[in-house]
Amino acid sequence: MKQHLSAAHAAFGPQSFKNFAGALSAFFEQECPQLGGIRTRQVLVKSILDMVEQFYPETTHLRPGQISWPTVHKDEKGSYGKSIANTRLTSVVLDLVQAGDAAERAEGKRLREVKKEAVARLCVQAYEQNGCMTNTELAVLLKISPFTVGKYIAEFELEKQTVLPRRGTIHDMGPSLTHKKIIIEKLFIEQQTVQQVSRETYHSFPAIERYITTFKQILLCWKKGMSLEEIAFSVRKTKRLVKEYLNIIDEYKERNYILDRLLEFEVNIETSIEKNINLTP
Repeated sequence: MKQHLSAAHAAFGPQSFKNFAGALSAFFEQECPQLGGIRTRQVLVKSILDMVEQFYPETTHLRPGQISWPTVHKDEKGSYGKSIANTRLTSVVLDLVQAGDAAERAEGKRLREVKKEAVARLCVQAYEQNGCMTNTELAVLLKISPFTVGKYIAEFELEKQTVLPRRGTIHDMGPSLTHKKIIIEKLFIEQQTVQQVSRETYHSFPAIERYITTFKQILLCWKKGMSLEEIAFSVRKTKRLVKEYLNIIDEYKERNYILDRLLEFEVNIETSIEKNINLTP
């Protein structure tokens, strides 16, 4: 019996290595002996196979109008000077063209609206698959400029009073203040809970708390009559960012909100019990 099994193994065993994994393992053994023994090679081979499966999905699973696209993982942390080569990526499947797009155009829907909705759709679809798109990526896919993408995003967010999940908002990168303003509006004006705001804006509790703390710090400095430069120095933020927060304060002042009451607003991140305030006289 043992002799029979040994003969079968000798005859058929090598066939199990005649695949991509086997070729990759042989390549590492012959060309990169410094990597280590067979166990190390097995770990590397498995990791590469997983990446190939992720970034090169079966095209038979893609519907017409869908594409596979590599983008930054939503859990990756951005930092100054960090290159894309050192950034974790993931692959997502996006509906670049939807089945109803042609019919909507035939009925007279403007191309501008179709592309604006596409920008929003791609952002949400990528996020739901653990990715986060940039304006540049969206511009490449939709054959428009990053500036136009930014305009579409700003319009969509203001119209829907929501925040689209993209790298600028998820990783708090770039000059956009729209998402911060919407978060402040939902908490201060609409009196939503932290959980509600987190769900609707795709922001974590610590990120929301950071925006509110910064806003209250700048508001307090403004009430003391400090200049733009003094406020920026005091709160350790750029003058550009402080100016954008001051614009929000000016808008609330024009709407006759009692700004002192904004300073009384308290958020308990752990229990999400908020102290409600009335901003109107």
